[in-house]
Amino acid sequence: MKNILFVLGILVSLGVHGQDTTSRPPVAKKDSVKPERLRKKSDFYKETFKHVRRKFDSTLFEASPQPTTSDYAEDLEHLFQLLDKVPEITESFSDLSEIDNALDTEDSALNILKERMAAPQNDRSLNIRNLQMFNTLLDALALNVHGYSKTLNKYDTALDGIRKEIAGLRKDTLILHVFRDSALKDTFALQLTQLKTKWRQVDSLVSVNSQMVNVLKAEASTHTIAINELTYQVDLALKSVGSRAFGKERRYLWEPRTSNRSYSGNLAKSVSSERELARFYFQNTRTKRFWLLLTGLLFFLWVWYNFRSMRRLDRLTAIEAFHFSFLRPYPIGGALIFIGSLAPLFDLHAPAIYIESVEFLLMIVLTFILKKHLSRYLFYGWLLFLLLFLLLPIIRILGLPLSAQRWAEFLVDLGSVVFMAWYIFGKQRIGKHLKFVYAAASLYLLLNLLAVVCNLFGRVTLSQIFGATAVYSFAQTISLAVFVKLVEEAFLLQIQSSRVRKGYPETFDLAPVTRSIRRFAFLLAALLWLIVFTTNLNLFDSLNDWLEDFFTSPRDVGSFSFTIGGIVLFLGIIWLANFLQRFIAYFFGDTGDDAAMDDRGQRSRLLITRLVLLIGGFLLAVAASGLSVDRITVILGALGVGVGLGLQNIVNNFVSGIILIFDRPVRIGDTVELGDKRGRVKEIGIRSSTLLTEEGAEVIVPNGDVLSSRIVNWTLSNNHVRIALTFSIQKPVDPAAIDQEAIKDLVRKHPNVLDRRDPEVLLNTVSSKAEELRVYFWIKDITKTAYTTGEIRTEIYQLLDEKGLVVS
Repeated sequence: MKNILFVLGILVSLGVHGQDTTSRPPVAKKDSVKPERLRKKSDFYKETFKHVRRKFDSTLFEASPQPTTSDYAEDLEHLFQLLDKVPEITESFSDLSEIDNALDTEDSALNILKERMAAPQNDRSLNIRNLQMFNTLLDALALNVHGYSKTLNKYDTALDGIRKEIAGLRKDTLILHVFRDSALKDTFALQLTQLKTKWRQVDSLVSVNSQMVNVLKAEASTHTIAINELTYQVDLALKSVGSRAFGKERRYLWEPRTSNRSYSGNLAKSVSSERELARFYFQNTRTKRFWLLLTGLLFFLWVWYNFRSMRRLDRLTAIEAFHFSFLRPYPIGGALIFIGSLAPLFDLHAPAIYIESVEFLLMIVLTFILKKHLSRYLFYGWLLFLLLFLLLPIIRILGLPLSAQRWAEFLVDLGSVVFMAWYIFGKQRIGKHLKFVYAAASLYLLLNLLAVVCNLFGRVTLSQIFGATAVYSFAQTISLAVFVKLVEEAFLLQIQSSRVRKGYPETFDLAPVTRSIRRFAFLLAALLWLIVFTTNLNLFDSLNDWLEDFFTSPRDVGSFSFTIGGIVLFLGIIWLANFLQRFIAYFFGDTGDDAAMDDRGQRSRLLITRLVLLIGGFLLAVAASGLSVDRITVILGALGVGVGLGLQNIVNNFVSGIILIFDRPVRIGDTVELGDKRGRVKEIGIRSSTLLTEEGAEVIVPNGDVLSSRIVNWTLSNNHVRIALTFSIQKPVDPAAIDQEAIKDLVRKHPNVLDRRDPEVLLNTVSSKAEELRVYFWIKDITKTAYTTGEIRTEIYQLLDEKGLVVS
């Protein structure tokens, strides 16, 4: 800065000097020789100007200035920041040890599967149920390995990013110059020492983590190859079992044995390995059991809370009319039935051993529940069925020779046929009102009969399939019948407890409510029964694969691509949203009767909740179906054309319904006059509203007509209404005989008369034969108008009659 100022001073001096020499008038010289002092001064200025100019040109206007010490310090700081970032990244690799342990555990499971699949094809321990569990387990393993690979790839990408950033440092000339220049080494000696230490730490972290990630990726790839190979072998074995099942697998049952080879060792080994594989499956899918148990706990708390609220209000007598069969204040058994019935839905690909265990626990719980509801004859039949069910796994666990096992299964199946035939065709047959039990018993009889025939003719696999399916389908039918009844009773308890808490009448129309709840529970029970039934018949996997291919395969119509699954999912979510908006009122005790109309706040909240459910369901359905924005635009454009052609009224009613919900000129429970109709607003829907007249008629009015017509709302701000009672009194009338204060006091005493507005009494002459007495007063609740006016009219008439007045 000083140099620049100095240069500027010289330039100014030179400029002034030059200006003076040219602007001054010529002066006569006394001497022609310039003085020596002036010449030396001029030469000094010239040399100084040349020196400053050279220095100015070499520094200020230089294209690439030399780096300073601060530049080197900033570059070292950037390097330290980069190296400090490496430990933070490697510390985020927290799943490496978990993945390592999981892969080791899965490796042992894969070894067991390889050993089991390497068994001879005639090894009877490798039956269809084993193969089903193997297939399910391999699917779970494939899903786990896919998750591991995804995580490891993410870690590997992070390490690659670190390597690239570190490799970029080799091109940094400043850093290289620091290491090459001895002066800079001395200046940054402390920083370079710290840098070498940190570099060794970072290099160790990157090397160790890279090596571990690469090893785990290689192990995950090895598992993927093994899983794919085992899946192919299991699928091939299942197909071969299915094809061999209809052929003669073994000798006829009456033929002599050709070999005395023992299978007990192989069977014990298979049971042990199957137990290990099942344990591994349950450990890796415990999240599904958690949600299942949580659902059962919520059911228990729901029922327990409603019973407790009824007990606190001392209104348990309000539910006696329902005659609950399976619901108790502490519904432990009901919750277990609920959990066991929903178990297949939470784990569609569960191994058969899991379904068998759940069914066994269900039958134990059902035994204690049915003891109180069945006659002794039917309960003994249930115990016999339970015994026949237990014999099948006992025979399998004993490890009997093949011939002995076939004879044992033959006797059990034959005993099941005789047992169920006795209860279907015997003298004391099952009650005819239990149609579903008849159907299940008939199916049980048919399947056991097929098991007997297949066993006789050497179709061992088919025999085992039919025998197991017969037992589990019948047990599932009984448990799901109890499940449907539990859901029905739980909803009725919720409705009644809500009505009691809100002060609604305890009686309501039970039939339509029960019918709608039972229909929903029955559909869910039918789905659960089909899952278990197809699983036992070894059809679920094939059916599931076919359905998955059918619903997920893309289909093209012109330029529009879609899937059947997307359409079904869209319609399913819309149906579910509509179902929820219809049933949500049951949780608040609203069954659609007149009792809840007085609670206008709740009805309005329910209306908004229903609208939110419908709109939310539609948006969720659009998102879940996978429709793109341009496809939605096409659909909306088509709807726009439809609106222009003939849907104006529907859209008008829909928009009017939304306006009625939020603007609230009319609310549910209001008493209104609409045209020539008068009544109370019972319901405001999306398309239309319902008006309940005094005669009991329900008038359906489109929402567009409600907004476009003149509406008289008697209860918009309050429920008060002014009443006028008229009495015709025959002359002669003595005005003193009509005690107006007594009439006012009589009116004030009624509980439905508004206190803050005084009654009015007027006496008018209407003809030469009669005078008219008019009484005006306000009542609190317009819905009790007829009741209030009737009582007050009767009391006034009695008062006038006591005074000797003739009222006509």
